[in-house]
This record gives sequence, C-alpha cells and structure tokens, in this order.
Amino acid sequence: MEKQGFIEINGEMTPFTDEKNVLEVLRNAGVNIPTLCYYSDLSVFGACRMCIVEDERGNIMTSCSTPPKDGMKIFTNTTKLFKYRRLILKMLLSSHCRECTTCPKSGDCMLQELAKRFAISEISFDRSGKAFKDELPIDASSKAIIRNPNKCIHCGDCVRMCSEVQNVGAIDFAFRGSNVQVTTAYGDPIATTNCVNCGQCAAICPTGAIDIKSDIDAVWDVINDKDKRVMVQVAPAVRVALGERFGIKDNERFNPILVAALRKLGFDEIYDTSFGADLTVIEESNEFIDRLENGGKLPLFSSCCPGWIKYAEDNHPELLENISTCRSPMEMFSSVVKEEAAISDELPDKRTPVVVAIMPCTAKKYEADREEFKINGESRTDYVLTTQELVTMIKQAGIVLASLDPEAPDINYGMYSGAGVIFGVSGGVTEAVIRRLVDKKDAASFTNISFSGVRGLESVKEVEIPYKGRTLKIAMVSGLGNTEKIIKKIESGEAHYDFVEVMACPSGCIGGGGQPRSTRRTLARRSKELYANDKISRIRHSDANPFVGRAYREIIKDDNHRLLHVHYAKED
Repeated sequence: MEKQGFIEINGEMTPFTDEKNVLEVLRNAGVNIPTLCYYSDLSVFGACRMCIVEDERGNIMTSCSTPPKDGMKIFTNTTKLFKYRRLILKMLLSSHCRECTTCPKSGDCMLQELAKRFAISEISFDRSGKAFKDELPIDASSKAIIRNPNKCIHCGDCVRMCSEVQNVGAIDFAFRGSNVQVTTAYGDPIATTNCVNCGQCAAICPTGAIDIKSDIDAVWDVINDKDKRVMVQVAPAVRVALGERFGIKDNERFNPILVAALRKLGFDEIYDTSFGADLTVIEESNEFIDRLENGGKLPLFSSCCPGWIKYAEDNHPELLENISTCRSPMEMFSSVVKEEAAISDELPDKRTPVVVAIMPCTAKKYEADREEFKINGESRTDYVLTTQELVTMIKQAGIVLASLDPEAPDINYGMYSGAGVIFGVSGGVTEAVIRRLVDKKDAASFTNISFSGVRGLESVKEVEIPYKGRTLKIAMVSGLGNTEKIIKKIESGEAHYDFVEVMACPSGCIGGGGQPRSTRRTLARRSKELYANDKISRIRHSDANPFVGRAYREIIKDDNHRLLHVHYAKED
C-alpha cells in the first residue's frame, strides 16, 4: 500500500502519495500553478521560476524541484509571490520580441497567457538584451519548422525534449550569461543537422521561438487557381484533435462537419487518409508474410513515420534493409489519385491535379519533398498542412463550424476501414496488420486482438500472436528515445522481435508535432475517439474495403511497387 502524507496548502490539508514534487501535489489539489519550463515527462530544469511557492517561514522555493514532505505548509498566492512572479514575467518580456500581433503563436502562447493572467500592462526594463541590439537571424531552412531565437525565453523545454525524449540532440544551449542561446552545433541551419523534423520542439515551445513552417499561403493560392483540381486528404488523428480544438468532442458528429468546412474553404474533393492506410496494411502485411516464409530480414520495422525513417538513416543505416518498403498512407493515397488522373481518359475534370494532405505531423512536410517519393520528378503530395494550420485557415475564412450542415466526403476513395482509422495511435498499425493475418475476421476475433496488449498509451508495448504454428513477437514503441532502447536490446540479443512498429511522437500521431497542445488527458481522449470510430465502422479490416479492390484493379494493376513502395539506401 502506498504511504500517504499530508501537506497544508493555503490552510487546507491535502494528501499526497507518490507525487515526485510539490507542483504535482498542488495540481492534483486543483491549484493551477503557473509554469513555463515544467513537463512531467522531462527532467526538472527549474529555469523559469514561475512555479515558486512560499513556506510558513516566508522562504521561497520552486515547487517543481521540491519533493513533498509530510507536514509541509505551503502558500501559493501571497503578496510576495505575486510580486516575484510579475517581476519574473517583466524580465522575460524585456528581452523577448513582443510583436505579438504578427506572431503565429499569438493566442496560443504561454508567455502571452501568463502576461495576461498576471495583468502585465507595462515593462519596467528597457530592451537591453543582445537580441534587440543585434537581432539574431531566423532559421527557415527546415521544411518542417521555423526557428526565431529572438522569441526564445531559454526555458530549455525544446532542448530537453530533443535530447531526453527523442534522443536526437539537434539543439542545445550555447554561450553564457546574457549571450546564452538555444542553437544548433556551430550555429548551422537546422536542416543540415540530424533533426528528424518531428516538430516536438515546436509542440512544447511556450512561445513562438520554434514554430511550424507554414504552407497556408501556398495552399490558398492553389485553391483559388481555376486551373487546379485541388484534392485534400485528412488523417484521422487530425479529425479527433480538430474537433477537440473547436469544442466538438463527439468525433462521429464532427467528421461530416469537417467535410463541410473543407468544402467552404474551396477544396474540390475531400477524402480520408485512412484509405491510404488500408493500402498500407495490405502491402505491409504481404511484405511481412513474405519475409517470414522466405527468410527475409527480420524484424520488419514499420515505415509509416518519416521522423523514424530520418532517425534510422542518421543513426542506424544498418537497419534500412529491415524497414518496410511500403510508402506511408499519405504517400500511397497521393500516388493512387495522381496515377488515376494520369492514366484515365474518363475523368471529366481535366484540370491539373493537386494533392493537399492535412496531417498531425510536421515531418510529413519533409517526407512530401523527398526525392524517393517523386515519380518522374514530381512530388505525389504537393502540400502538407498540419492540424494547427487548418485551424488557422478555418479562422481566416470566418467559418463558424457550429452553423454548418454535415456533408459526406467524395465517393472515389471515400470508404475506409476501422483498421485504417486506428493508424493514428501507437499500436494501431500492429492491430491492423494482425486483423489481416488472423483467419477469423469477426467481431469476437477483433475484440480479442484489442485485448492482446496492442492498445494503451504506454511508450513500449509487447505482444505475442500465434500464426501458422509459430508465435510472432511484436513490439510497439513511440518516442525515438524509447526506440533507441529497443534497437539496443535487439542488437545485444536481449530481445527478439518479428515486427516492430515505430512512431516518433509520444503516443503516436495523436501526439504529433503539428497537433494542438497535448496533455496526457487529451492524448487519452484522442485515442478513445479513434477506437470508437473503428468500432462503429461497417468495415473493420482492410481487405474488405471495396474501393481498395477497385484501386488495385483499375489504377495500381501490376505497378504496385512503383506506386506503393520506396527504397531507402545507405549513403556511401
């Protein structure tokens, strides 16, 4: 039984058990202590000092770095604390670029939010920081993110995320004192480093120092070009986060409203990326079976996540032959629709086809531009927008979602299975593949699979599945730091797997770098919504999708390797 203690918070006794610091005790007690640098999944840094509390002796301490002790007396709203917090905010703002009206982060900036919360109406300090004497250059080299060091408050969140969770370490602190910066090695452009484009640094940045590289203006241009036929595909992880962002948490009700909003924006055809996921399930499971039965390279690593692919290329080129040759669902979908436009003489719309993908992931922007995915020198996916960018476009267009009548997506690729929907959560790819491998494809069988250990937000999951007289060992991992641990276990012989599903972002695509700000609670809700969508789907496994069969017969034919697969080669 866990040992219980008590802390007196503002005169009220509050129990605690295994909380690692006073801050967590306070939050569990319903006290919203301000922070800029604290995240429970990262190491404690204690840089911002906003979470300070006062004890009965008048001593000030940071609640994030103070372990709870039985009998402590804590005050959170004293005059001294208000004075100190306001002073800290004024000092941060004095060296911060304050052009908030033109900042993409405006309205979703934690620094801005705290300045409003503590009624900061003027700054007592002049702009003496180096950033304003000699403004630092903006790094726009990446396809995925943009870095503006003039907005950095040196909280260290991005540094710890990149090194501790993602095991990449593309950015770190440099220099000392007033000259301190968060930067790359030697100040190189971020695109030339080992950055994997996952965007987790942008997702965790409390200001606009790291943000998503926007393609909104380019997409508006093609929408308004009468010579372009603009098709849009939306990932299921986007749908659950977008509904949450606009206060419509019933995803079944929100999906047709989103279709209506996309039509209002001006998209000509609207589809779901889950159709591409159905193609991926078929191709990846075929590849897996072939390797199992014919002695191919094992374990087979999944290939849906471009952040994972970039990580493997940079850190484990020896594993490239173990990675599935399947394109991601986004790229499979784009390949098929572009191919149909190229080969069909029956399509009434002869305008130039343009494919826009709306993804939860910043790394998809990088993936869409990779040479490996181009056919005849042309990208299959022309533009990638993140969930947050779509939020901006809906607001720019003045669309009031609550006023829209529900609409259905277009028919050509408008049908998809529940197996394709659950790709958005860690373990979803594995579950979809298992559904195809099992002999019985009924509700009871699928329920048994769901209770096999494939579901849940744990960062590492393992399952064993019987298949044709043998036992398949499968691992599912999210977060690249956790992936590195799995790889080391495989290489040392400590663990053996037949299949490994990898998602670069914690909990999978639902926690992607392009999503609205995520918490454990929101991730759990998004996961629940995807599984609920799957359960009410009329089609539960990818083979049963009749539109997939049509695509193979009429478009893919015998050319599936060119359209649906890719080869990652080691650099010499």
